[in-house]
Amino acid sequence: MSPLNRRRLANFKANRRGYISLLIFGLLFVISLLAEFIANDKPLVIFFDGSLLFPIFRFYPETRLGGEFPSEADYRDDYVTGLIEEKGWMIWPPIPYSYDTVVFGRPAPAPPSRQNWLGTDDQSRDVVARLIYGFRISVLFGLILTFFSIIIGVSAGAVQGFFGGWIDLIFQRFMEVWGAIPRLYLLIILSSIVQPNFWWLLGILLLFSWMAYVGVVRAEFLRARNFDFVRAARALGVSNMVIMFRHVLPNAVVATITFLPFNLSSAITLLTALDFLGFGLPPGSPSLGEMVTQGRNNLQAPWLGLTSFFTLSIMLVLLIFTGEALRDAFDPQKTFVARRNQS
Repeated sequence: MSPLNRRRLANFKANRRGYISLLIFGLLFVISLLAEFIANDKPLVIFFDGSLLFPIFRFYPETRLGGEFPSEADYRDDYVTGLIEEKGWMIWPPIPYSYDTVVFGRPAPAPPSRQNWLGTDDQSRDVVARLIYGFRISVLFGLILTFFSIIIGVSAGAVQGFFGGWIDLIFQRFMEVWGAIPRLYLLIILSSIVQPNFWWLLGILLLFSWMAYVGVVRAEFLRARNFDFVRAARALGVSNMVIMFRHVLPNAVVATITFLPFNLSSAITLLTALDFLGFGLPPGSPSLGEMVTQGRNNLQAPWLGLTSFFTLSIMLVLLIFTGEALRDAFDPQKTFVARRNQS
């Protein structure tokens, strides 16, 4: 690691609030990635008749456990449970429900209890399970959208700022026209034609989200295109692509990195808003926006609204604190002060 990056890392860790927020957010995200091992209506491991079975990874018909039907075994059924316990044992995840598992025997929605830690929604589905899966979908959606937006936005801003002239002028006019298109209306029109899903929403939002990065990268390239090292590289016959992406781009990426947590929070909020309005993920998907809708439609069940509110609040606060620490880490003044103090 270079001395400059070490100083940036030291500046980032010096902001304890942001550093701890990143650790907490990372831990929550890792937990959500392991959702199938934490909240599932299938056992983690089954020992049956001398063999180990892993229902999470493989389909097992009921006949494999001594039953009568060739369809997949319902491990929550008392009959199947009895078959397994006769010749072995099974280990369940901490939450024996998936995001779409219906909890029978309780009213809908049901308040928090020992069986359902945060209660159930109006369709008798466990809130904790839906919360874990919904957190994963929201963060993955935000990360993928942010990643591809950076690639497109940085590339467009680099070309626009490096070459300037007519390329810059035409591209600016195009962005003004393209940015004026109302995204919500476009989503409403397309939602009446096709059924929205994860990748469909990602593609539609990607058409507009990349523009947030163009201005920052364009300004940096416009500033650096006439630097002495760029002129020297041109005089030596270095190609424009090499100059752009090897010599100038690292300086522009610094400004882009500081926006990452804020843009990630914006992407998560946008998906939540679309789900809340009914233009997001398909019905039944584990979504934070759907949980907000549950809280609005069931005011007599305050645990639904409070759960969705605190989940979104904590997630966005952690990302904002992380963004502030990242901004401090790449602040040239603080980096210069840290270098001067070390010398």
